Amino acid sequence: MTSSSKYIGMDVHKESISIAVMNAVGKIVMECVIETKANMILQCIDGLRGDLHVTFEEGTSAAWLYDLLKPHVTELIVCDPRKNASMREDNQNDKIDARRLAELLRIDHLSPVYHGEHGLRTLKELVRSYLTVTKDLVRVKTRVKAIYRSWAILCDGKQVYAACHRAEWLEKIKELGVRRRAEFYYQQLDALRVLRQGVRRELLAESKKQKAWKQLRQIPAIGPIRAAVLLGILQTPHRFRTKRPLWKYSGLAIETCSSADHRSINGQLQRSKKNSVREPKLQSRSKESVQGGGGHRLQQTRSVPGVLRGFIGQRHEARNGATDLG
Repeated sequence: MTSSSKYIGMDVHKESISIAVMNAVGKIVMECVIETKANMILQCIDGLRGDLHVTFEEGTSAAWLYDLLKPHVTELIVCDPRKNASMREDNQNDKIDARRLAELLRIDHLSPVYHGEHGLRTLKELVRSYLTVTKDLVRVKTRVKAIYRSWAILCDGKQVYAACHRAEWLEKIKELGVRRRAEFYYQQLDALRVLRQGVRRELLAESKKQKAWKQLRQIPAIGPIRAAVLLGILQTPHRFRTKRPLWKYSGLAIETCSSADHRSINGQLQRSKKNSVREPKLQSRSKESVQGGGGHRLQQTRSVPGVLRGFIGQRHEARNGATDLG
C-alpha cells in the first residue's frame, strides 16, 4: 500500500455504475454515477492518478468489464457476492454498496473470482452451452413423463421418449388437449436432441485442440465429454496455491467439523481426542464433472489434482481467485 494508492469500488448495474474512490487512509475522495458504457468507464478511470485498485462483484457484465479495465489499472479483483456478508447489513443502496466494496478492497477482505484464462474462452462458453442444453433436455423429459403420470399411465424406462413408440404412447392419452400438449413437448424434445448433438460435436472438436484434454483422458472414468467439461470449468490448475484448494474445488476434499476442541484436565487445557465429523466438501459443477462418472474410483487411482497441475505449463497468480461462478 502506497500513499498514491486509490481503491475503487464499483456497483455495476445494467444501465448505471456507482463508483466510490477511497485513498490509502480510508477517506472517500470521489463518488459518481456513470452510464454502463465502455467510453464512460474508461474516461472515469483515466481521470484518476496513482496506483488504481478496482473491484466489482461477479455478475452478468463481469467478464466484459474485466477485459475492459484490466489493461488500465494496477490491480483488478472480481469478488464473490455470496461472501460479502458485511454488505448485507444495515441500509443498502448503490452508493453505500460502492463504498463498502472500496473499503473491503482496501483492507484486503474480498474473496476473488477467477478471471483471466483467455485461451480457453471458446471452450468455456461451449461447456456452458452444452450443460445448459442438457439441463433443458432433462426438464422436457421430466415434463413428458409428468403428463403420463398425471393420468395414472405407467411410463417407466426410456421407451416413452423413443420416436418409434411415440404414437403408441400418445394413444394412451384420451384427453385431446392433454395429448396435444404432449405432442408439443415431443417436438421440443426432438429439437433439443438435435441441438445437443451439434453443441457436443463443437465441444469435442474444440477440446481436442488442448493438450490437457489428452492427459485428462488418461484418468479412469473420465470420458471425452467429462474431460472437456473439466477443462472448461477449471481452466487452469495454477489458479490454486496448492493442491488442497484444487481438491476442495473439485469436490474431492474432506471437510472437518468439530466443536469444543479443548477440555480441562488437572487444571490444564488439553486438546480433546474425540472424533470429529468428516464429510465430502461438495462443489456444484466441478464436483459433478469429477465425481459423476464414478468418483469413488478416481480417489483410488491416479490423483486428479496431480494430473491437473501438470497439464498447463504457465503458472498464473493464485490471487486471481479459486472461485468461478460461471
